[in-house]
Amino acid sequence: MNLQAKLIASALCLGALPFAQAADFEDFGRVVRVVPQTQQVNSPRQECRTEYVQVQQPAPQRGVGGAIIGGLVGGLAGNQVGGGSGRSVATAAGAIAGALVGDRVDNADTPNSGGVSEQAVKQCRTVDHWESRTAGYEVTYDYRGRNYTSVMSYDPGERVRLRVVVEPAQR
Repeated sequence: MNLQAKLIASALCLGALPFAQAADFEDFGRVVRVVPQTQQVNSPRQECRTEYVQVQQPAPQRGVGGAIIGGLVGGLAGNQVGGGSGRSVATAAGAIAGALVGDRVDNADTPNSGGVSEQAVKQCRTVDHWESRTAGYEVTYDYRGRNYTSVMSYDPGERVRLRVVVEPAQR
């Protein structure tokens, strides 16, 4: 065989070497046991409720117009009644009495205190809400008399499809 033919034969053998070294195929294994792998996940939630509380209402503003007008009218009336040094005392007493009467007339319908009313108050709080979620499955299967264990993202059922790779052992 000449040198050129030997080189071509060697190149063909080297090109086919990866195909001769490894072969892979699909087969099935019998599932022996499946254990779900769960994890606890917190999904906080907000809980709200409405409470009714009593609120003191402020007293309404009292009017001063009646007291002013009553004081003026009372002062004028007292000024007419008295004489001499008693006139000043009568004017002052008339002004005070007129102011008191004018205030009572002006604020007759005004309550002294504001009273109490109920007011709705919404109160919220965040509470933990734990859930168990399946993160995967620990699958034990039998293949040709030997047990193997693998974690999978799904439950394979009674049998599991396998990719079998055959390679020569390296020294």
